[in-house]
Amino acid sequence: MSVFPKDFLWGAATAAYQVEGAHDADGKGLSNWDLFSHLPGTTYQGTNGDVAVDHYHRFKEDVALMAELGMQTYRFSISWPRVLPQGRGEVNEAGIAFYSGLIDELLKHNIRPMITLYHWDLPQALQEAFGGWGSREIVEAFDEYARLCYQRFGDRVDLWSTFNETVVFIGMGYFTGAHPPSLTDPQQGIQACHHVFLANARAVKSFREMGIRGQIGFVNVMQPHDPISDSPQDRRACEIAEGIFTHWLYDPVLKGEYPAELLAMAQQAFGVPQFAPGDEALLKDNIVDFIGLNYYKREMVAHNDDVNGYAINTSGQKGSGRELGFKGLFKLVRNPHGVYTDWDWEIYPQGLTDAIGRIVKRYGNIPIYITENGLGAKDPIVDGEVRDQPRIDYLRDHIQAIGAAIEQGADVRGYYPWSFIDLLSWLNGYQKQYGFVYVDHANNLARRKKQSFGWYQRVIASNGERL
Repeated sequence: MSVFPKDFLWGAATAAYQVEGAHDADGKGLSNWDLFSHLPGTTYQGTNGDVAVDHYHRFKEDVALMAELGMQTYRFSISWPRVLPQGRGEVNEAGIAFYSGLIDELLKHNIRPMITLYHWDLPQALQEAFGGWGSREIVEAFDEYARLCYQRFGDRVDLWSTFNETVVFIGMGYFTGAHPPSLTDPQQGIQACHHVFLANARAVKSFREMGIRGQIGFVNVMQPHDPISDSPQDRRACEIAEGIFTHWLYDPVLKGEYPAELLAMAQQAFGVPQFAPGDEALLKDNIVDFIGLNYYKREMVAHNDDVNGYAINTSGQKGSGRELGFKGLFKLVRNPHGVYTDWDWEIYPQGLTDAIGRIVKRYGNIPIYITENGLGAKDPIVDGEVRDQPRIDYLRDHIQAIGAAIEQGADVRGYYPWSFIDLLSWLNGYQKQYGFVYVDHANNLARRKKQSFGWYQRVIASNGERL
């Protein structure tokens, strides 16, 4: 007997900017990534999503492959500037028609859509008009966008999430400068993060006011933090890291409030987040229905009196990055006994069981979807076959880790490996492959099924029994 419930959803995920291409087609507006990825030195070898894998023009072919794979659900994001070129105001009906067609095609093949409203591609018009997430005006703009999507697609879509990985688009956009808007301003970053939580709450409120059938959630990175040693200094550093990377991002959407100690620290050090009248009630009254966990790795933490900043590995050359550190607080360090990918991410399946357990312990037994999980690698082609056995091994071990969490009582409802198809990895280009489907960039973006395609097909057909 499978440990997975009969109604467990097996799927896969992508994001608009990483697959769609058609960056200026049919009235689409400019996004922050359309601009940023063309700036010198921002991405690996100057790669961008202008064409990506051209899912915009080939979605029927891609959905047919999803159906062949046996996918029961597909998580994708809507490009905000494709439906609202200026971020608000005039609607681009061609953009609406694209997503409507995609949804209909999925449903035709009995594939249940899960929509992510925001997966990092902000309308550039809003960045220029008032500074994007740095301004409170973004809350109204996002609510207008969310309402449009509910109105046009809510009759056919019953799984929604507002945001994907705040820690990344705020952390790298406002703290490290590696994503747009390329700032290194913690004060503005903390306030921008507050605006994300407010925008989420407003969108959840609108979802319920409009009577949309289904559930709405929030998707966060989940990387459990463990101290590198049992010393009091390392344990305290780990506590702070877990607080910043987990509790700060989960508490506002699952408890409707910030973790008190961290809030006091942020306001004492930076004077933010600044609350306006009504903010606290808005957060408290609009807790999400489920949480999406994006799990790839865990992090080991040590006390830190020397390291500030970090260098990201975008080349896939092991050891070419430098771990993140905030002097005086903590640093992320390499596990001397760990197994790592070419991008220096630790492969640690047990961490997914642990992560789910920590969520349940802190927030109760809320519905959970594993909204991303996967292995970024350079897949070899041998005798014409894309052989990605390491991906099969990675996914198998992590599916078993989910099964263990379910056996412990967790309410895990679905699994969306990253990703359905090889796509643009934001800073890493097309060399970092994640998909069940290979894309031949030298041959008209031809799709080809990988070794993992047949394997995952069997996993789905057996409801996780045949691994």
